[in-house]
Amino acid sequence: MALADTERGLSTCGDSSPPFPEIVELNVGGQVYVTRHKTLIAVPDSLLWNMFSKKSPKDLARDNKGRFFLDRDGFLFRYILDYLRDLNLVLPEYFPEKSRLQREADFYQLQDLAKRLSPRMSKDNSISEEISQSDTEEVVQQCGPSGAMETLRTMSSSGAMRSPSIDSRRSGYITVGYRGSYTIGRDIQTDAKFRRVARITVCGKTSLAKEVFGETLNESRDPDRPPERYTSRYYLKYNFLEQAFDKLTEVGFHMVACSSTGTCAYTSNDPNEDKIWTSYTEYVFCRE
Repeated sequence: MALADTERGLSTCGDSSPPFPEIVELNVGGQVYVTRHKTLIAVPDSLLWNMFSKKSPKDLARDNKGRFFLDRDGFLFRYILDYLRDLNLVLPEYFPEKSRLQREADFYQLQDLAKRLSPRMSKDNSISEEISQSDTEEVVQQCGPSGAMETLRTMSSSGAMRSPSIDSRRSGYITVGYRGSYTIGRDIQTDAKFRRVARITVCGKTSLAKEVFGETLNESRDPDRPPERYTSRYYLKYNFLEQAFDKLTEVGFHMVACSSTGTCAYTSNDPNEDKIWTSYTEYVFCRE
């Protein structure tokens, strides 16, 4: 019995863990992180604790540079790692990825973190976290702090803030930018090669961009932008202009302007060789 207790104690002791280095490099979904080994095993019985205390380094997946690899959301892992450092959760004031972060917390078996991220009703069960920050700010500006709470209760219970109609949507502009290139063959060739660059940029007010494109909007470069601020750092996760145009049309936008620039270059010094044309086009959409 004493021997069994001793072995059980050693199994949870850091000294008996596999020979991991003190500083560990991770590749999480393409994002590289460097942290201490003791940070990764800060929460017993979590996924990372099992990986880096119960397994051998040779049993874990690695990338081509020898870093331990996890096929998960690399951007959200920064908050997982931050929580492991002091077991405290601190999120930006404007953080639209709370539900996705809860999913990551469940995957890493961090029960306390997942519980903190789960949606909860307020004390009087009248205002839920589904009410967005931008809506709250608008009510405060119109009604003042004293009347804002009662107004929000009424709007939440009536469903007015859940699915706004076309008439209640705010006006604004969204600019869609697109860069592409194509090759025109020599005169003796009958075909032309066309290649698209997989990047469609989105410029405009953050709240409008998120309303139109939702989860297809890549926010990894500008994640903490407040809803009423403007940004030019977003881009779409697909490369079909028609798909972006359909999204804009569905929510009441229409095109008001378009501009394009282009350059031409040769693939070699011989002017008879193929020409490569590169163009950049911007489409301006408006909702009145």
